[in-house]
Amino acid sequence: MQRYMKPLLQRIERGEIDPTRIITHTLPLDEAERGFEIFKNKQDDCEKVVLKP
Repeated sequence: MQRYMKPLLQRIERGEIDPTRIITHTLPLDEAERGFEIFKNKQDDCEKVVLKP
């Protein structure tokens, strides 16, 4: 992870990579437990859950 973090961040900053492409689910913070279950069980083709405060 440490080896790749800086080059990845640089590519994101330059607009070469869009990390939001992997976000498949956005849930409110109070649904964190449900979000974890969706991710853990790969339900609904889940790749990445983002929790909003």
